[in-house]
Amino acid sequence: MASDSDEVILYADDEALHPASERHTPFLTALLAGGCAGTSVDVALFPIDTVKTRLQSPQGFLASGGLRGIYRGIGAAAAGSAPGAALFFSVYETSKPLVRSAQERYGIAADRPEVSHMVSASIGEAAACLVRVPTEVVKAAMQTNAKGSQTLASTVKTVLAEKSGDAFVSSVFGGLYRGYGITLMREIPFALIQFPIYERLKVEWAAYQGNEEVSPYQAADCGSAGGAIAAAATTPLDVLKTRLMLGKDKKGVPYKNAMDVGRRILAEEGAATLLSGIQPRVMWISIGGFVFFGAYEGFRSVLMPLQL
Repeated sequence: MASDSDEVILYADDEALHPASERHTPFLTALLAGGCAGTSVDVALFPIDTVKTRLQSPQGFLASGGLRGIYRGIGAAAAGSAPGAALFFSVYETSKPLVRSAQERYGIAADRPEVSHMVSASIGEAAACLVRVPTEVVKAAMQTNAKGSQTLASTVKTVLAEKSGDAFVSSVFGGLYRGYGITLMREIPFALIQFPIYERLKVEWAAYQGNEEVSPYQAADCGSAGGAIAAAATTPLDVLKTRLMLGKDKKGVPYKNAMDVGRRILAEEGAATLLSGIQPRVMWISIGGFVFFGAYEGFRSVLMPLQL
């Protein structure tokens, strides 16, 4: 959960130090580079994600499997990571120049390019969640050894059979989109924090070196720093998302919505539970940010000369 483009557009008071043009990434290049990057990070760091999910489970870490079957659900993660990341990056890269153009045309924070980063990242996340949420629901069920989750096929069948009212269009998709709203509530604040940090660090680092762009390795460092900060800040939302996707508490009582999850956690388990899994989450996303953004920039640099 996961987040990308080198910006050489600068804040107004920095124009003397940096170039003033927006880096353009073609749609197909962003699509392919994003898909490859998403698969790389989700598969490589899957065990850490499993530990985080089990720590947040209402059954508790050991009852959810502890360190056993640490790769349960990796098939779901692999199947959803490429299209989810590809959809995000293609929408993000396409939206940035459009949002920036609208800022300048209508005089809306025209000297603040970070606004285009935040708006574009939010649009990208909303699109990516159409793929990411079903993947997360199936993956979380398998990671916590939920009933009917022996195989990927049986888990999908079980989730599709659910007809709970809290899931988006449950009559068609069953429980596949359970938690879509809370996932957006987590991903959009995450993107609002991560991407301005990521983009700004790249700009400053490139200027310090006297270059127009940073290297893929340096971009990976920038993504890691932004991801770590955003991960820590949004952990409570991630806990709510995990519980809602799992569907019920340790007694088997279904959750109604995100407000119900939060109320019951505070009443029955205490506020500290909202920070469950913060250490593996920050570790996973900071390492993942390094791999993800480094892979994206690396694949992008290879694909750009092909003029796709």
